[in-house]
Amino acid sequence: MEAFEKLKKMIVDAEEDILKFDGGNKAAGTRVRKSMQDIKAAAQEIREKVLEVRDAPKPS
Repeated sequence: MEAFEKLKKMIVDAEEDILKFDGGNKAAGTRVRKSMQDIKAAAQEIREKVLEVRDAPKPS
């Protein structure tokens, strides 16, 4: 699933800023919050697609 791969990449990309924020860089914290919001939106899209597939009528 392409959307899931995109989500995994977003998480990996956020790691550098998370480490910087953990080291005390407040600007990195702002970038982390933005990344987390984008990750949340991507995860929601995946959830919607899964429900769509699950609830799709099965051909008889």
